Amino acid sequence: MKLTINGEAREIAGDRLTVMDVLKEQKVESPDMVAVQVNGAFVARPQYDDLVLAENDTVEFLYFMGGGAA
Repeated sequence: MKLTINGEAREIAGDRLTVMDVLKEQKVESPDMVAVQVNGAFVARPQYDDLVLAENDTVEFLYFMGGGAA
C-alpha cells in the first residue's frame, strides 16, 4: 500500500492496514504518546485498531514533547 507518512512516500506491505499496523510497522515505541492525523483529521486513540487506511492516504505522527522552564 502506498502512503505518505510524515511527508515521505512509503510503500508498506498489506492491503488492509490500520493506523495501529502502521504505528507498529514504523516501530513507534509508545503509541499512547503519539497523536495521529489521517488526511488532516485527528484520529481518536480508541480508533487506532479499527481505522483502515486507503491507498495514498497521508498519515502524520505528532509526538508529545516534554519540557519547560527550569
